[in-house]
Amino acid sequence: MADISLQQIAESIIFAADQPIPAASILNALNPEVVKSEQSTTDSEPAEEAESDKAPIVSAEELQEALDKLLTKYADERYPFEVRKVAKGYQFYTKNDYYPYVKQAGLLRNQKRLTRTAMETLAIVAYRQPVTKAEMEFIRGVNCDYAIQKLLEKKLVEISGRADTVGKPLLYSTSAFFMEYFGINGPDDLPKLKEFEEMMEDHMDEFMRHQTEPTPTAEAGSVEETSELPKESANDQ
Repeated sequence: MADISLQQIAESIIFAADQPIPAASILNALNPEVVKSEQSTTDSEPAEEAESDKAPIVSAEELQEALDKLLTKYADERYPFEVRKVAKGYQFYTKNDYYPYVKQAGLLRNQKRLTRTAMETLAIVAYRQPVTKAEMEFIRGVNCDYAIQKLLEKKLVEISGRADTVGKPLLYSTSAFFMEYFGINGPDDLPKLKEFEEMMEDHMDEFMRHQTEPTPTAEAGSVEETSELPKESANDQ
């Protein structure tokens, strides 16, 4: 297959996709017979596997080269849109300079902004993931139940497992939709906030001490008398 044809095919698939499409999905579309053979030989006998072996029409290396050329092609200022690698896939995006006009034309979905509380909680998840609710609440100093629930509903965070600590609390991480929503390919693409990260490290050191050290008996009038985290109302979210 000529390289230009491969590039155009990949371009058409990305253009038609309504969400970031992984390179593996494009490769499967280009090599359907190979995929079918691999699926059928999984449950077949060894003697049959050799008969169904087929060489791929397009290799992963060839496809990646074509995708890299697409990224370079649409980076040119002549184009008002670009192809980005987002959420471990590829998708067309309007370039930032043209965003105000697209918005003015009413072509963007009307999405409610995240509140400050939700953004603060989301930032903690993004930079500390995987993170437990107790860690989030320790850092923010308030109950995070409502904020976490809203972030789960918006599919910006997801439950990614359980911590290997007492009680096996749930762990929260950012989702694939989070990466798509903010136009990044993974947590490593988040802005490097040195001061924020240092502050988080200090909080985590204190949090771990808080978790492992016995709580001293509170004296009258001391801070320990109010051990429960303050609740936040839904109106504050």
